[in-house]
Amino acid sequence: MSFGLDNLPYGVFSVDGGKPRVGVRLEDQVLDLAPLLGDDVFREPTLNPFMARGRGAWRATRGRVQDLLADDRGAEHLIPLDRVRLHLPIDVADYVDFYASLEHASNLGRMFRPDEEPLKPNWRHLPVGYHGRAGTVVVSGTEIRRPCGQRPSFGPSAKLDIEAEVGFVVGAGSELCRPAGAFDEHVFGVVLVNDWSARDIQAWEYVPLGPFLGKSFATSISAWVTPLDALDHARVGGREQDPAPLDYLRRNAEWGLDLALEVRLNGEVVSTPPYRDMYWTPDQMLAHMTVNGASLRTGDLYASGTVSGEDSPGSLIELTWNGARPMKSGQSFLEDGDEVTITATTPSGLSLGEVTGRILPATVR
Repeated sequence: MSFGLDNLPYGVFSVDGGKPRVGVRLEDQVLDLAPLLGDDVFREPTLNPFMARGRGAWRATRGRVQDLLADDRGAEHLIPLDRVRLHLPIDVADYVDFYASLEHASNLGRMFRPDEEPLKPNWRHLPVGYHGRAGTVVVSGTEIRRPCGQRPSFGPSAKLDIEAEVGFVVGAGSELCRPAGAFDEHVFGVVLVNDWSARDIQAWEYVPLGPFLGKSFATSISAWVTPLDALDHARVGGREQDPAPLDYLRRNAEWGLDLALEVRLNGEVVSTPPYRDMYWTPDQMLAHMTVNGASLRTGDLYASGTVSGEDSPGSLIELTWNGARPMKSGQSFLEDGDEVTITATTPSGLSLGEVTGRILPATVR
């Protein structure tokens, strides 16, 4: 998988217990940006101050780094990846999770409402979403403690699940009471997301106001933020939508992305969901999220919801049909000690890195 000059994702790293700072990944090395570019914004422990500078600064910085590396300058600022510790790359301001896959929404509708239409009447008219818990977004590699809650009895979740998703990081904010502008003027880049879900807790609590404690205990994101400019070659028009969306949701540019995800459970590939088949695209999600005048802030994170294809679901609840069809291993949901890794690549082989987490036993109070 490629982390070459056409990629250069941003992250936050430290060496030998030192202060975290901003770098970009080049193959199996990290480029320390502050001494290379002489800019103290890259000595900050988060990408937020740099992202707040806006699209012009993002593009100029990326171009300068590419030029310096192409001319073999900056080699003295390259650090082997195995020497660094990676940190959460952004200070997460708000977190919103959408429900943008037709296949995923249909599967869950058939599963939980077998006597009704799989989709609620509003689903094809707007990107359905909910507000998550920004303070429980963690970086890839963070261990995940099995949550406890009502199911309706109290205890550790017995149906702990994954959700393979793609996330979008807001760099430039917007004014309160004014809808956001163009997608690429606000969104800095893309991360991989695993929105861990306790399905039994979720099933008991979600009516009438939607997901809450079944999802708010942890959301993992990749350590590397792939800039939008690195993904130009992966842009696609998006899926046909029927009925045609309202004017504010009309697509004015191609912001669907051709990404091939891979989900591995304890090293074994269990699914390969295609992101290009998502019904709602990220520009539509952004437009809907702000059409009522809600403002964006630097560091806002919003995610696609589970990425599922017709034969390649991005969650275990779909893969095992809520336990009715266990996997070859005999399990239906996550067991203590399980490790999940989600990766993604573009058609050219450019990598979006990975998001990994291992399950720890519950702490019962």
